[in-house]
Amino acid sequence: MKVILKETIDSLGIIGSEVKVAPGYARNYLLPQGKAVPATPQYRKILEQEKAKFDLQIAKEKDLAEQMAQRLTGVECQVAAKIHQEDRLYGSVTVRDIVDALASQDIRVDKRMVLLKEPIKTIGTFQVAIRVYKEVEPEITVHVIAE
Repeated sequence: MKVILKETIDSLGIIGSEVKVAPGYARNYLLPQGKAVPATPQYRKILEQEKAKFDLQIAKEKDLAEQMAQRLTGVECQVAAKIHQEDRLYGSVTVRDIVDALASQDIRVDKRMVLLKEPIKTIGTFQVAIRVYKEVEPEITVHVIAE
């Protein structure tokens, strides 16, 4: 089913774009929540008239994302973890640990924003990307230290 997004949804697309989704997802979530409208000719005309408004909102979102990216660039955080032997951790440093370490520095990020390819299992310094907006991914430095 094709729908036109009325707001930006990370997994689908930006506001005003026409996307194809599963009928159940559209019928049960997107349409009742007001996040999208069916892609019919009448809605296309209405949304073309509101295109300037959408462009302005996209510009605002991108501007806020770039400000957040500048704030995150160069940020360093420390995560303390218990070690076993040879600098190996008992568990691992996960996205939740990084979010908590950033929260202690008054930096609020959602756990879905942290792009950790695999859990960190050793002591050391690691670069972790934070997805603030589509194609805006500043990197932070995470220092894993012994507890």
